[in-house]
Amino acid sequence: MKTFSATPADIEKKWILIDAEGVVLGRLASIVAMRLRGKHKPSFTPHMDMGDNVIIINADKVQLTGKKRDDKNYYWHTGHPGGIKSRTARQIIEGAYPERVVTQAIKRMLPGNRLSRQLMTNLRVYAGAEHPHEAQNPEVLDVKSMNSKNTRS
Repeated sequence: MKTFSATPADIEKKWILIDAEGVVLGRLASIVAMRLRGKHKPSFTPHMDMGDNVIIINADKVQLTGKKRDDKNYYWHTGHPGGIKSRTARQIIEGAYPERVVTQAIKRMLPGNRLSRQLMTNLRVYAGAEHPHEAQNPEVLDVKSMNSKNTRS
């Protein structure tokens, strides 16, 4: 039996809509990373962009378990000596771009190579409930009902 390897002609992409309101961040990120990579498909090929296009709405209403909202720090460096900076998850979520917490969590669950940077272009994250992708007729994926641990009240 020969091993199946997908070609660009074999790839069929869908659009998926996920509502992140009340969903635990890590569980949401792992599900979305799997969908972006295409590992949920039986024809998965590791070196191809097999995944679906994912739209996430209400990213500002995502939940963090425990005290992570105050204790989890996001670090970056300015490039200058002594230029390390940090912000807590609460500061980012309550700031101007709350969708960055979700984007970073998903990005860090993908492998760190050129393919993952290409996969990240298939992700659209919006802080509010509106999105400009109605023309693509996205299928709604209910992450809340997949597992009772996916939500936090």
